[in-house]
Amino acid sequence: MSGSSEGPTPATELNRPVVTESEILASPGAEVAARAERAEPVEFAEPADPGEPAASGEPADPVRPADPLRPAGLVEPVESPSPRSPAPPSYRSVFTAAPLAMAVVDREGMVTGANAALADLLGRDQDTLTGAVAADLVDLASDARTWHAYRELLRGRRARLRCTRRLKHPEGHALWVRVTVAPLPPDGGGVLVSVADISDHRALQARLRHLRMHDPVTRLPNRTLFFERLTTALEAESYAESGTGRIGLCYLDLDGFKAVNDTLGHRVGDQLLAAVAERLTRCAQHAGRARAGIPLVARLGGDEFALLVEDSTGTEQLADLAESLLDAIQEPFDLSGRRLKVSASIGVVERHAAGTTPTALMQAADTTLYWAKADGKARWTLFDPERNASRVTRQALASSLRPAIDRGEFALEYQPLVGMDDDRVHGVEALIRWHHPRFGTLTPNRFISLAEEDGSIVPLGRWVLRTACRQARAWQTQHPDEPPIFVSVNVAVRQVWDSDLVADVADTLEETGLPPHLLQLELTESAVMGSSGRPLQVLEALSGMGVRIAIDDFGTGYSNLAYLSRLPVSVLKLDGSFVRGFQIEDRTAKASPADEVIVEAMVQLAHRLGLTVTAECVETSAQATRLRRIGCDTGQGWLYSRPVPPDRISELLGTPGVQAGVGNP
Repeated sequence: MSGSSEGPTPATELNRPVVTESEILASPGAEVAARAERAEPVEFAEPADPGEPAASGEPADPVRPADPLRPAGLVEPVESPSPRSPAPPSYRSVFTAAPLAMAVVDREGMVTGANAALADLLGRDQDTLTGAVAADLVDLASDARTWHAYRELLRGRRARLRCTRRLKHPEGHALWVRVTVAPLPPDGGGVLVSVADISDHRALQARLRHLRMHDPVTRLPNRTLFFERLTTALEAESYAESGTGRIGLCYLDLDGFKAVNDTLGHRVGDQLLAAVAERLTRCAQHAGRARAGIPLVARLGGDEFALLVEDSTGTEQLADLAESLLDAIQEPFDLSGRRLKVSASIGVVERHAAGTTPTALMQAADTTLYWAKADGKARWTLFDPERNASRVTRQALASSLRPAIDRGEFALEYQPLVGMDDDRVHGVEALIRWHHPRFGTLTPNRFISLAEEDGSIVPLGRWVLRTACRQARAWQTQHPDEPPIFVSVNVAVRQVWDSDLVADVADTLEETGLPPHLLQLELTESAVMGSSGRPLQVLEALSGMGVRIAIDDFGTGYSNLAYLSRLPVSVLKLDGSFVRGFQIEDRTAKASPADEVIVEAMVQLAHRLGLTVTAECVETSAQATRLRRIGCDTGQGWLYSRPVPPDRISELLGTPGVQAGVGNP
């Protein structure tokens, strides 16, 4: 007879001897037990009489009390009467014998059971663990975030917690563990705490980190560790509550280390670096004994080292440290039978930590180290904000120089060249000005050297040449009844080498219609003297066109007078230092004739070579009188006029007696 829905359980179900793993995971609360043990299938006990179902569908054997380690809905297996199928271990026995340290903790956070592995790991008697506060055993209350998560898990509001803790073993050594806390089934209540020993793993991590953070040659901290420490030192939490709130840095570079590597080999070079590192470390330790902390010594790469001083007390402390470093390094080194002597340059920076970034501090130190090397090496230099501001300005000008030409930010002013015998304007010198949108009007000494460095002097010089020639031609047209004046244009050496100056001049003269004899090109004495090859050919070609060549600042360079006679030069411009020597501050004192004798000799020599002479920096009538008596041809200076716009020059043309500042604003 077929059974109804309320009839007895089919025999096929009763005779099934095992419950599969999939059914365990499907039952309430079984997932935790399934994770705790992936073992043999669990068997249920069979009824006493296979042909007779148990009453009410229950198994014939009694059921033991619930165990918190057993998943809900499962009955603890009993020993099977069959000799062919040995009984699997209970969950309690698995918990007890497991090599993983574990403890069962109730909702109040008290340990209700712990296995032997946990007792061995913590170095405690297993009996003392029951009733202990679990959080104290594995240090879960040491930080607020972990403690909050643990309390939430005990209340059933969190599914899992995993953290790493450093414990102190009763025997005195440190113990690193990974703690995992997971909830037990609702019937059992509480949580399961498992603790894994990861001390060996942490030791390996520490070893690898040490190798990654230290230089293999000197054993010093490397660049990575240095910047890690520097970043930490500049965090507000590091200095807000204690210390001086300041930070210092000595950035050191060995002078001439490359020569050691090139001549003696990298092996000796490495030995030298190791020896230097040892001396730097000793200096740092000595400095640390006098202060609160020992500076960090690091090798940043190559022959560069850095000493980081946290909570520095001022520039005096850093200066004393830098002096000791220089003294230590200057002592000879004995390396494998070789005696080497080297020096070092050090950039020193000391400032408030607040508002400073690692990048800004290192940029300042690198700049200061460059200053130390530029000033002669074997010295330390302290960071100077004003000097650095000048460097920053210089970089800003260099980056905007070429675009400024296209934007039309440059203009020319003209300073008269006045005849000493008639006080009339014979010519003008074109002087460039840069109307910078940020820094205002800049004179040539602020940017010409930059233009020569980056090559922008070529297009800039070409613009000056064309603008000056066009203006000279305009004056000639506007004043046809006056003798035409010449225009003098400064030419840099790089224009001679990097451009076709002869072609540029020829094209400009043709374009503007200015006669060649009304153009004068000025080159410095150091650029002209000793010229050969291409520069000499350029000068000869320009002179052959009828262009006048003048030597500017004569008397400050080589002054090779014998060579002067072989150059196609027509004008000498005496440097202003000679003319300023004429001026007597004390009117009661007698003038020394030395300066006047020197100038007179140069003027006479120039005249005998067929050259004319222009005196620069004429500022007083007395100077003009003495220069006139000596025989100087023309004068230039504030006595006659400062550099002025083109329209002011038009007012001076044809005006006799141009002196006493007539052309000045």
